[in-house]
Amino acid sequence: MLRNERKALPTTRNTINGRIALILLCVWHFTALHFAHGDVSYTIAEEMKRGSVIGNIGKDLGLQISDLASRKARIDTDTNDKRYCDINLGSGDLIVTDRIDRESLCAKKAACPLKMELILENPLELQRVTVHVQDVNDNAPEFSDDVISFEISESAVKGAKFLLAEARDADIGQNAVQSYKLQNNKHFSINVNTEVSGRKYSELVLVRELDREEEREIKLVLTALDGGAPQRSGTAVVHVTVLDANDNAPVFSQEIYKASLPENSPLDTLVVRVSATDADEGPNGEVIYTFDHMSDDHVSHFTLDDKTGEIKVIGPIDYETGNSIELRVRAKDGPGLTSYCTVNIEITDVNDNPPVISLKSLSNPVPENAPPGTEVGIINVQDRDSEKNRQVHCSIQQNVPFKLVPSIKNYYSLVTTGQLDRDVSYSILEELKRGSVIGNIANDLGLDLRMLSARKARIDTEHNDVKYCGVNYNTGELIVQERIDREGLCSKKVSCVMKQELVLENPLEIHRVNIHVQDINDNSPQFKEGSLKLEIRESAAKGATFLLDEAHDADIGDNAVQGYSLQQNDYFKLNVKSKGAGRKYSELVLEKELDREEKKEVILLLTALDGGSPQRSGTVVIHVTVLDANDNAPVFSQAVYKASLPENSPLDTVVLTVTAADADEGVNGEVIYGFDHVSDENQMFSLHPKTGEVKVAGAIDYEKESKYEMQISAKDGLGLASHASVLVEIIDVNDNPPVIYLKSLSNPVPENAPPGTEVGIINVQDRDSEKNRQVRCSIQQNVPFKLKNRQLVPSIKNYYSLVTTGQLDRELVSDYNITISATDEGSPPLSSSKTVQLSVADINDNPPVFEEQSYSAYVSENNKPGSTLCSVSARDPDWRQNGTVIYSLLPAEVNGASVSSYLSVNGDTGVIHAVRSFDYEQLRSFKVHVMARDNGSPPLSSNVTVSVFVSDVNDNSPQILYPAPEGSSFMTELVPKAAHGGSLVSKVIAVDADSGQNAWLSYQIVRSTDPGLFTIGVHSGEIRTQRDISESDSMKQNLIVAVKDNGQPSLSATCAMYLLISDNLAEVPELKDISYDDKNSKLTSYLIIALVCVSTFFLTFIIIVLGVRFCRRRKPRLLFDGAVAIPGAYLPPNYADVDGTGTLRSSYNYDAYLTTGSRTSDFKFVSSYNDNTLPADQTLKKSPSEFADVFGSCDSSPEVGKSVLFSALTLWR
Repeated sequence: MLRNERKALPTTRNTINGRIALILLCVWHFTALHFAHGDVSYTIAEEMKRGSVIGNIGKDLGLQISDLASRKARIDTDTNDKRYCDINLGSGDLIVTDRIDRESLCAKKAACPLKMELILENPLELQRVTVHVQDVNDNAPEFSDDVISFEISESAVKGAKFLLAEARDADIGQNAVQSYKLQNNKHFSINVNTEVSGRKYSELVLVRELDREEEREIKLVLTALDGGAPQRSGTAVVHVTVLDANDNAPVFSQEIYKASLPENSPLDTLVVRVSATDADEGPNGEVIYTFDHMSDDHVSHFTLDDKTGEIKVIGPIDYETGNSIELRVRAKDGPGLTSYCTVNIEITDVNDNPPVISLKSLSNPVPENAPPGTEVGIINVQDRDSEKNRQVHCSIQQNVPFKLVPSIKNYYSLVTTGQLDRDVSYSILEELKRGSVIGNIANDLGLDLRMLSARKARIDTEHNDVKYCGVNYNTGELIVQERIDREGLCSKKVSCVMKQELVLENPLEIHRVNIHVQDINDNSPQFKEGSLKLEIRESAAKGATFLLDEAHDADIGDNAVQGYSLQQNDYFKLNVKSKGAGRKYSELVLEKELDREEKKEVILLLTALDGGSPQRSGTVVIHVTVLDANDNAPVFSQAVYKASLPENSPLDTVVLTVTAADADEGVNGEVIYGFDHVSDENQMFSLHPKTGEVKVAGAIDYEKESKYEMQISAKDGLGLASHASVLVEIIDVNDNPPVIYLKSLSNPVPENAPPGTEVGIINVQDRDSEKNRQVRCSIQQNVPFKLKNRQLVPSIKNYYSLVTTGQLDRELVSDYNITISATDEGSPPLSSSKTVQLSVADINDNPPVFEEQSYSAYVSENNKPGSTLCSVSARDPDWRQNGTVIYSLLPAEVNGASVSSYLSVNGDTGVIHAVRSFDYEQLRSFKVHVMARDNGSPPLSSNVTVSVFVSDVNDNSPQILYPAPEGSSFMTELVPKAAHGGSLVSKVIAVDADSGQNAWLSYQIVRSTDPGLFTIGVHSGEIRTQRDISESDSMKQNLIVAVKDNGQPSLSATCAMYLLISDNLAEVPELKDISYDDKNSKLTSYLIIALVCVSTFFLTFIIIVLGVRFCRRRKPRLLFDGAVAIPGAYLPPNYADVDGTGTLRSSYNYDAYLTTGSRTSDFKFVSSYNDNTLPADQTLKKSPSEFADVFGSCDSSPEVGKSVLFSALTLWR
């Protein structure tokens, strides 16, 4: 049956006019408020078919059918699990979409609501929908086991009750189990009881005493019935096993057993088998056989197997000792009931006594030369048997020179029959020290000492094993060579003879040597075990005997075990008996009945003594455990145990401990605890079988079950039992943390979303109730988001909007892991958290940024077009196409031409290439601008400056300025005849269009008329005399000078210089007719005028410098080497050189000199202050710092050097 329970809406809602509705609609649109009209509930039966209509939710909520699809109506559950219902968008019906099973949803709860929500968008609207599921009788009662087993003793009293396993029915109310019935039988009836909770359980009641001998097991059918319509039922078989009670003692098949046994029967001969049966079963029917008060003589002769009842021979049986033996046998069952029988054994006489030979007299030793027939001894033979068995025949072995001659009855004479050959024998004690003398074998055999060594006398054993003896050649003594241990050689044999031979060679002669080893008392008695353990029931009768383990002594005779002694005590005495061959053993005899309650164990000391001198002994501890008899059942300390337990207690939490005491001990007193027929619900607990601790074994949930009732039992080892009840009350606690559900999420969020933008809807649910259900929701502080409570109607609570609180920047944070925490108001409060992953969508808000503020590129001149100069790189933090960078050159001109004719840039990589080949002499550097632009919309860009520097290469040869090679004319210099060695004659001046090292020049005379007369400065180009000019020197000297630069490879130029050794031209006949044109004449005038001007300029400059220095109170240094030196400017690195064609890599100083000994001015060219430059002729030894001291650091200018150089060049020209 369906029931519509739509709640009434507030009346104000029906009176809102259109304007207010429009305002509210705008507010909903911009702030995404959650508004609910009301709740609707339905009631349905479980197990409805898929597609069944629950109700028309659209009509019940007053919704338009057309709005359902447009507003994306959907059904959501509180827990986001399986969706059992959905909405038909075409009809508005709420329909079943999955199987609804009330038992799996709500278990045994009386109410079973399915809570869900109808969600509509645009605007967001939530409607609470509750579907109440009603139970139908679709489950039959079931027992946890098909067979319920009981073990009931036949001694159980009438009216005894036994709790039966409870049947479980997944249904509730009347559809659950209502009654039980039992199959008709003559032994049992059934009682049906009802708990406080209404649950039914049953008990099996004994109405007639059981008899195991009549019926060992009983099978009954138990039926459980529910109260549904139609009624359902479930069955189980009750299997009762009737346990035996020990009410029957063992019964022998015969009261008297008779057997005949020949004397001297071998060990383990079966004499007779006794048999007793016990009508009981199990431990009560297990029969143990023992001898009862067996005499000491018989103990050593017979043994009784306690399981099979077989009596066997364990010692010698002698007819002469006794011709009949009577044994008493006892049969006992497990608990101790006994019965007895008698065994009579008749001993059959056999010829078991051999004749005994006695040596009455003996002539020893017998001379080796005694004639045959010599009597050497008298023998007497006796036999203990009688009649025919007593008659004896005496003989001797055939391989000896003796025979027996009968005399009177059973007397014989031992006479020789041939020539004797002597043997020798010795008797010694065991354990003699090595080197001990056994006897003088040479004397005993009549051997000469000298022959022992000569005939290689030696001792051999029969088996060639260890040589215990040896012969001393010097004394003829037989001595001990190895340790002689009688026990190791002969064990328990009475006679221990070592048979050896004395061997002599040349000729071969062998003498038998017998050494009889006598026992000494060198071994103590020993028991096999360190302690003997006996278990004797407290019900054992006085006089009961218990055979003890025998002690063993490796010695023999009197040195072996001769007796036993027992420590004094109140309960036991010791019987010492002898077995065959004189072996002694002992029995423990009970003198006083044992009482376990008085003394649970008795510890005794048993001592075994031998008969040696000095006497030796060995001990063993006898540990007697007194066994209990099972005469007490366990008893619980309480009939009903009660405990309270908070729900959600951890596993293994101890709920309570039940205790039951049993006055018995051992198996009889060991109490085992267990549940009686625990139901599935009660599997929440475990009961330790030893300690009785009831512990939590499952998840305890107050919402599922508020109380548990269990039946427990305590059993001892033999089945005696008692029962008790355990009631556990469950205490409700705040054990359900809030659960956070993400209802919707806008992902990704644009990074330019304004603060306050709603990005998601959060719902928080708590399964607890009242205060524990109230929750507080929060968000972490380090994210630009917050939670906004959107509760408008009390029926729909705990909804929150996730909104932004600040500007987002994807480049700083591209993804957010937002942790939302929810805490309830319980005590202690529980909390949970949920992480929402939110991505930020990129917008193009960042221009590309170059990695460097500017770039420099260096390229050598004469480069190939297309070569790579450098690479620029820009980064854009935006994403994808917004972060894709494209490079280009900004339009510009270089030397009047477009920049694109010089360079190009790769748009993707930023690699800059040369478009043309550069010439350093024409273009040394230039700048271009590169633009980086992204692919965003609109695109953003940035620029960077790239400076390109052209490096010089050595592609220009030196240019000789003086002497100038103009046409066919030649330069002629006059050299005074009185010129001394070192005098300046002339100077070659050259320049190089390259720069740096490529412009460093060196001079060399490659050919001259007189090679030893003139020399040229390598770096100055000054031509000087090497020696004084003599009359014999040729007046006309021709010099060929080569000028080379410092490039790689080096370039050079040559010039010719003509020198005339004469004081004037008139003295040179060859030149008298030479005429000079007006042009040359004018040039000379110009040079003179230029020289005067330059001299005046330098004098003025020196005066000014001296004035400045005088003002600074510093001492000037102006005169060097007799000449007036005019320091030029100090050019720091990177200043242009003389001809302005390059950048110098070192500091240079240009000095000009006005000389008086030459008709032309002297100019010192390029004096380097770099230690790495080539050495040069220097007339001044100054450093740049010294020039700074003279002229001041700020008063010099590079232009001064240029002016001086220009003037000097002009003068030379």
